[in-house]
Amino acid sequence: MPRIAGVDIPANKRIEYSLRYIYGIGPKLAIDVLKEAQIDVGIKAKDLTEEQVARIAGVIDRNYQVEGQLRRIVQSNIARLKDIRCYRGQRHRAHLPVRGQRTRTNARTRKGPKKTVAGKKSVKELR
Repeated sequence: MPRIAGVDIPANKRIEYSLRYIYGIGPKLAIDVLKEAQIDVGIKAKDLTEEQVARIAGVIDRNYQVEGQLRRIVQSNIARLKDIRCYRGQRHRAHLPVRGQRTRTNARTRKGPKKTVAGKKSVKELR
């Protein structure tokens, strides 16, 4: 398994798909990195030479923020939103969807498993 930016990428996949296993690299960025490193997109990750792996790693290190550094930036951005108490920050605090999705139904990923709330008990009329 080749190791790029501190991440083991799958060896049996094409390099354009393997690079996506690095946090912060998506489809477009993977192709851009390969173009800049002058590597064919169709080659499998296991067929890369050490020199090619070093070129890819160099391009990523020079031009992009990935993995731990990017995670820290995202977390600090969320913390800033919470600190200034903006709407998005309050939604993060409450563990609710941030981008305007409905919460009456769905939103189970953010809200967690269902918490059953007892319904109103009906009072039986005495006759």
